Amino acid sequence: MTFSIIGTGNIAWFIGNRLVAARHQCMGVFGRNETEVERLAEALLSSKYGDIKLAAETEADVCFLAVSDDAIADVAAQLNYKETVLIHTSGAMSLESIAAAAADTALLWPVYSISGQNPPIHRNIPTAWEASSKRAERFTLTLAHAITDVLFEAKFEQRKWLHLTAVISNNFTNHLMSICEMICAENNLPFSALEPIIDQTFMRMKQFSPQLVQTGPAVRNDKHTIDEQINLLGNHPVWQDIYKSITKSIQETLVHDKTQ
Repeated sequence: MTFSIIGTGNIAWFIGNRLVAARHQCMGVFGRNETEVERLAEALLSSKYGDIKLAAETEADVCFLAVSDDAIADVAAQLNYKETVLIHTSGAMSLESIAAAAADTALLWPVYSISGQNPPIHRNIPTAWEASSKRAERFTLTLAHAITDVLFEAKFEQRKWLHLTAVISNNFTNHLMSICEMICAENNLPFSALEPIIDQTFMRMKQFSPQLVQTGPAVRNDKHTIDEQINLLGNHPVWQDIYKSITKSIQETLVHDKTQ
């Protein structure tokens, strides 16, 4: 099957490389950054590359719109595909955002953090899909099977909630680890000392509901410890607010659970 890609970010590299490895043919790479467009095209063995105007003139079986959420509507407005199935890769955007750009549209969203420096080499990548037609579904799933072994259909109303939970569980958690790393650095402590308890946290969640294994001063209502730790963050008022908000959320969740 033939495909083209608009965009040069991590998801474009990941999808493009997986498809080429599965012997699908890249018909072109398009975007705003000429250097990155040419670099990705070379990696995907495509001799055609350039700006969005060229993308609009390139008919492949499928075109992947792998750009930022805010850019999807603007780029789609420049396209008018008759035969090409247009697939965007954002969990937070509906199919309506690209509906006018092609007769057949679809969504393929890996529920996974795709890093350019350390792309996944395994196939256990839960990936949501949605399609506007049977033809779009057939094309999308054919290519999706080259990318992952874990596929599930998710309409936009479901997917936006899943995207929210992905942001909280991945992006927010990573930021909390970043705060911990900075606190350790400020106090000449090794961040590595936290690695075993971090590993323990995620291992527990594979076996039990997170609500059942919640620990810490918020659960025990250790007011002295909570107040002391809030005071320790006095030079970082934003971090203080995060600590207070999460502590309150833990305690209110526990109260709610006990009322059920």
